[in-house]
Amino acid sequence: MDKAYEKKYHLLEEDNWWFRARRQTILSMIGKYPKNTRILDIGCSGGILLKILKQIGYSDLTGIDFSPEAIEQCKKNGLSNVMVMDAHHLDFKDESFDLIISSDCLEHLKDDEVALSCWFRVLRKGGEAIIFVPAFMSMWSEHDVINHHFRRYQKKELIEKSKKAGFSVEKASYWNTATFFPAYLYRIISKQNTDKAPKDDLGEFNPLLNNLLKGWMSLENIFFKTTGLPIGLSVMVDLKKEK
Repeated sequence: MDKAYEKKYHLLEEDNWWFRARRQTILSMIGKYPKNTRILDIGCSGGILLKILKQIGYSDLTGIDFSPEAIEQCKKNGLSNVMVMDAHHLDFKDESFDLIISSDCLEHLKDDEVALSCWFRVLRKGGEAIIFVPAFMSMWSEHDVINHHFRRYQKKELIEKSKKAGFSVEKASYWNTATFFPAYLYRIISKQNTDKAPKDDLGEFNPLLNNLLKGWMSLENIFFKTTGLPIGLSVMVDLKKEK
């Protein structure tokens, strides 16, 4: 990830509508787990999700990120069991965790199949992995380049790679339908303008618009939870390691 972008990311990730909506989705999915669940957040960034999990009573939390700056931000957020680590090769014993969460990490990894096999190894039998990644190579833009992405995914591709690693798929869905079509149009127009300097898509929103988008995504998350969504800017898979 570009370091200037990463600095902005850490400033915005707590309150930006996108990050808030995704955390809301993840929290609703893991509410069934007891508070002593062993949770690993892969690509934990500044640790906002881990911070919330800690506040609501989860006690066995681990976070890893490839960026030393991200781990330093985690520590500023009151987290201690966080460390710099390559997500391709996790330095944990087999079956160390009950639940793995990975939000927009897999696309940063050169060999995603090696990473998924490693994640399968450190998950206990009967455990669960929740993975979010950006969707559709047709949405590829300067934002992906600045983020140092290797790819974007279709749902079918992520399902196939997850199964190849040994997982069974409990649920697979696209996420964030609301802004998919405006974003698609914006990226078509942006590709036609080749004179401007490369730019990412992350910016500080007007507070009113930010709150409106939070509300819209809360509504969309209801449909995501019950029926799933047919298209979106992200793909989510809820995976299981069978007993």
